Formats: sequence, C-alpha cells, structure tokens
Amino acid sequence: MSNMQTPNFDKSNGLIPAIVQDADTEKVLMLGYMNEAALEKTKSSGLVTFYSRSRQELWTKGETSGNFLEMVSITLDCDQDTFLVKAKPKGPVCHTGADTCFEEKNQKDNFLLHLQSVIEERKGADADSSYTASLFKKGINKVAQKVGEEAVELVIEAKDDNKELFLNEAADLMYHYLVLLAAKDFELNDVIEVLKKRHQ
Repeated sequence: MSNMQTPNFDKSNGLIPAIVQDADTEKVLMLGYMNEAALEKTKSSGLVTFYSRSRQELWTKGETSGNFLEMVSITLDCDQDTFLVKAKPKGPVCHTGADTCFEEKNQKDNFLLHLQSVIEERKGADADSSYTASLFKKGINKVAQKVGEEAVELVIEAKDDNKELFLNEAADLMYHYLVLLAAKDFELNDVIEVLKKRHQ
C-alpha cells in the first residue's frame, strides 16, 4: 500500500472497488472489486487479483488469457473505500481484446511522450526499414549532426514568413532532438526536471 490508512471493507459488504490505471500511460484500464483476500494476494503475488461477484471467487487478471496486470502500487482514497491500482498490463486488458474496458487506446495523451516511446522502440529495429533505426546505427555523431542541421534550417525559416515551412522545420528539429535524447539514454522528462529546478 502506498499509504498507511486501513481499507474500510465494511462499507460495501466486504468489497472495495479498484480502479486500475496504467502506471506508464496513466490511462484508466478497468474497474474491478477486491475483498481482503484479493488485496492480500495482489500484494503477495505482484499480480492484480480481484473478487468475482458473479462467480464468487478470487481471480487473477490474465490467468486465462495471459494478459496479466503487474502491480506497481495500490493507493487508498480519502474515504478508505476505493483503491487506485497502478499496474503494467501485459497485453490487452478487456476480454473483448481492446486495450481498455472503456474502448480507449492505451497510449499517452501527450503525443511527444508517445513519439518518444516509438523512437525508443526503434532502437532495435532493422536499419533498412526504419529511418530512426538507421540514425541510431550511424552513431551519436551522426545523430548530433542531424540536430545541428535541423536547428540551422529552422533558424533560416524563422527569417521568412512561410508558416508551413517553419513549422515543418520545427517538427524536424523536435523529432531529431528526441532521437538525440534517446541515443544518450535520456528522456524528455529528464530535461523537464532540469527546467523545473530552474523555474523554482
């Protein structure tokens, strides 16, 4: 548990609703119910476990499909009668095959963070089929050189009044900047933390 409060299982006949959120994307994945035994099994196994109201038994999410929810943390709300479970899903969460039980795509709403994830995935891709992978393969000097080239092109476009060209060069610079961060094993959040400290 992320806090020291005691869950109030008496409020709703021994069951507490458990909202499951992706620890990475922060998307709400599903809602289930936990009794004391489900809570204890979740904490001891590290896999999110619920109490099935229809079958009246414990069930670990993914025990049939293999799409487990690896628990990261469990927090209790201010009234001690709702859990917020942060987890890492191992596949689609909904029994329909959807990412979430609310028919939402399980990805970050912030597109830059999503793009950062895609760039990270491309590190191991085939260099012949991915421009990003080919940049990584060429090494840090080439990646850094591309950032410099794109920065110069953006400065040149800034002197003119062509909005479309300026925005395209700005996008090119942002993309190559994210590739450079990934090549150095950093993330955008590492830079954001530096900016936050400066702002204080």
